Amino acid sequence: MNCEKIKESVSIRTVLESFNLLPAKENRRTAFYFALDREEKIPSLSVDFVKNKAFDFGTGKSYDVISIIQQINKCSVSEALKYLHKFDLSVLEKESVAEIDYSKNYEIIQVGNVRHPALVEYLKSRKVFEQRHLVKEIVYRFDGRKFFGIGFLNDSGGYEIRNKYTKICLGQKDVTWIKNGCHTNNEVLIFEGFFDYLTYRMLEKEENSIPDHLILNSTAMLFKVKQKLKDYHKISLFLDNDLNGRATKKMIQNDYENVEDCSLLYIDFKDLNDWFCNFNEKL
Repeated sequence: MNCEKIKESVSIRTVLESFNLLPAKENRRTAFYFALDREEKIPSLSVDFVKNKAFDFGTGKSYDVISIIQQINKCSVSEALKYLHKFDLSVLEKESVAEIDYSKNYEIIQVGNVRHPALVEYLKSRKVFEQRHLVKEIVYRFDGRKFFGIGFLNDSGGYEIRNKYTKICLGQKDVTWIKNGCHTNNEVLIFEGFFDYLTYRMLEKEENSIPDHLILNSTAMLFKVKQKLKDYHKISLFLDNDLNGRATKKMIQNDYENVEDCSLLYIDFKDLNDWFCNFNEKL
């Protein structure tokens, strides 16, 4: 795989996450990170997830997935390419995730029902307010400052935290399995993030056989569930229509039989929630 193909195939978000770098604020297309080479109070590294590039407003430097590794590791192009081998699209290596330390200097102050007006409005803006019983309002302290967000529990006791400006994980990163308790169930629905799962809950209808649900919370978590997925006769995918989502879809389709790509429902949108929000605005 040549350099240009790698630049297109490997998500810059995944690369930054591999160095335990998470956005200070973000929206669906872009995010701001703190600078790679200096301390600052206001994040100045702008990352465009669609173009898969970053721009440092402090220095005027632009980065792709190769040059950003060079900047972080202070290494050559060949060394950066060697680092990128762990993101090979044909396999998601376990050790590439094991290097990520999601532990933070944080303290969870309060866990409760979603009541804060800003969080209520955020859930309404994502059209999933009716599913608020599936998430929590988390108040936490990070680096001496107090924050709050929507929290979604994973299987290791960590919380995926989301609000209008934040996308982080408090505690250990992991998937979230939601099983229907039926030992004879043969179908699992896989979602990349919990807002897509909440969206599906808005759409689903009563059925005789309710499938299990798996929320990856990050495509990098796929290695943790590869063996368990062999227990299912059918896998339905609700993954994002981006580089990570397409690569993960391809890996699952290659490894398992009877895989249904449900992203065709929202082919012109970033993800299921994005489609659902746009669909409801037109009603």
